[in-house]
Amino acid sequence: MDNERILVLGAGQMGGGIAQVAALAGYSVTMVDQSQAVLDRGLAAIRRSLERMAARGPLTTADADAAVARIAPSTDPAAGREAFLAVEAVIEDVTTKVDLWRRLDGILAPEALRASNTSSISITRLAAATSRPERFIGMHFFNPVAVMKLCELIRGMATSDDTYAAVRAVAERMGKTTVEARDYPGFVANRILMPLINEAVYTLMEGVASAADIDQVAKLGLNHPMGPLALADLIGLDTCLFVMEVLHRDLGDPKFRPCPLLRKYVEAGWLGRKSGRGFFEYGT
Repeated sequence: MDNERILVLGAGQMGGGIAQVAALAGYSVTMVDQSQAVLDRGLAAIRRSLERMAARGPLTTADADAAVARIAPSTDPAAGREAFLAVEAVIEDVTTKVDLWRRLDGILAPEALRASNTSSISITRLAAATSRPERFIGMHFFNPVAVMKLCELIRGMATSDDTYAAVRAVAERMGKTTVEARDYPGFVANRILMPLINEAVYTLMEGVASAADIDQVAKLGLNHPMGPLALADLIGLDTCLFVMEVLHRDLGDPKFRPCPLLRKYVEAGWLGRKSGRGFFEYGT
């Protein structure tokens, strides 16, 4: 087992961001996704991000190049079998995640640390798909990963103290500030954030104000750096809907019922920035 290698499952917005901060922290990274095209896009996004950081400083062009060189893309999870830590950042779907962790269980070393970047799915449930639930933890990064300083660490029912301490040290080496959360639907951030976004969508649906004015109130009246509707577009409306469905189902409280307008936008394929249209429109 290589104590300086991290396996990142997923090369999208979150997986690529995690690979980037891990490489900048000096780790060797195996970044895995299902297709070479996704990997190529992920690496290109990482290069652009690092170039912007180098242009602003204090990161140098040499630092950026070295970070990219530490990332090895692959379509085969077995390429990361020597990793001491595997971080999964695939689609927010419990079946997909469980199937992946069952597959990884036959690839990773028994003592390897296992972490999911899920924003709402039970860590205990995911850990139960492995043979080493005591080595499993939630490692919830925030988007954009290279900018956002927080990392929620979520302990499942079986997560050991040693696992928590080791993963916390990794997150801090990546430059993150960590908080410990219980394995409860939505954890801390999304338990607070998603109902706020959902209520903003209700406010829009009921015609109380326009999307621009709702966000203006949040920015100028509540001192939020970004309005809730623009933030939902950044996160992805499909992800917001999924988290609200988890909160509604698992907590059983009607206050978490997803707004019908949010569901309609997702059905229309208006998912936010990634689709070019959400509550606002974005250039391609």
